[in-house]
Amino acid sequence: MRATVDRPGLDSQGRSPLIKIRRVRKGDLSKVRDVIEQAFGDFFERQVGTRPRQVFGGAQYVHHRWLMEPWGCFVAEEGDGKIVGAAVAVMWGTVGVIGPVAVLTNYQNQDIGQQLLTACQGFFDENKATLQGLATYPYSPKHLILYQKFGYKPKGLVVVTSRALDRSPAAATALAKPAPKPGLAVRRYSTLEEARKKQVMQKVRRITNAFWRGFDVAKEIEIVDGLTLGDTLLLEKGREVIGFAVCHLPPNSEAPHGSAYAKLLAIDSRHRKPEHLHALLAGVEELAAASQLPRVVVPAYTYYWTAYQTLLERGYHVDFTMVRMKRGKQEDYEDPSDLVLDDWR
Repeated sequence: MRATVDRPGLDSQGRSPLIKIRRVRKGDLSKVRDVIEQAFGDFFERQVGTRPRQVFGGAQYVHHRWLMEPWGCFVAEEGDGKIVGAAVAVMWGTVGVIGPVAVLTNYQNQDIGQQLLTACQGFFDENKATLQGLATYPYSPKHLILYQKFGYKPKGLVVVTSRALDRSPAAATALAKPAPKPGLAVRRYSTLEEARKKQVMQKVRRITNAFWRGFDVAKEIEIVDGLTLGDTLLLEKGREVIGFAVCHLPPNSEAPHGSAYAKLLAIDSRHRKPEHLHALLAGVEELAAASQLPRVVVPAYTYYWTAYQTLLERGYHVDFTMVRMKRGKQEDYEDPSDLVLDDWR
């Protein structure tokens, strides 16, 4: 399929390139990472006037996501084998999430992004996704229009927040020996025996299924555990798991440099008390301090208003904003009182 050309990216004879969309292979991974970082580096430079030293603050999105969901990763390739675009999609049970999607600057406005999204949508159809979503930049008309062409609607503000940890000796001692609420404990998934991990995973599925039928982040927990990208913290009340937080730690994960990153955090809807969210966030902060990291990064979808307000009360501040876009049945399913902090980037 030949793309319409209205900017550079032509071959030596001035013709539009022949673009092939195919799934990512292992040998493509470094090139895919380069394409994504180059495209987004150009985008950020156009927005703010200077190029970031590290795109995404050093966070990595390619290798482990390909291992987790190889059938959802696609590249746009020229006839000579040059990779000029890439897209990553993942299934969380019945929920499909897209991103990142990138096309090299000189190949943009040639419908390559649409071809990559078409491949992602085919992957979602194959896996019977009942809800699909993504996070993008609300100040970029190009991004918004691209996704709107595929039926995605802007739904709500996403804020990526952070908090600098107090690294004084007194604070370090307090974090090393936290005073948990009576009956509450935070445990690391990595410390469990395999049989216990399977039991815990069923409890996590029950928690997420209550928010959206079939919503399942088990593969996120498994990839973090299997590749030692960080850890998943479990909030226990007695013998019951009432919450979890999937945490990434640098350098080879989605955590920015120098930060612990809580990608997915949820409290069982039957136990949705702010004190439970505080206890789990305290566990994330303790994990960061134990890893000698000075900062914690936590996303918040503001539809989950109580969780967002709890973050602010705890001293987190907003670093930047995005917008969540969704398509599917009953796309506005969130209960503002549910204690969920999740990132669809």
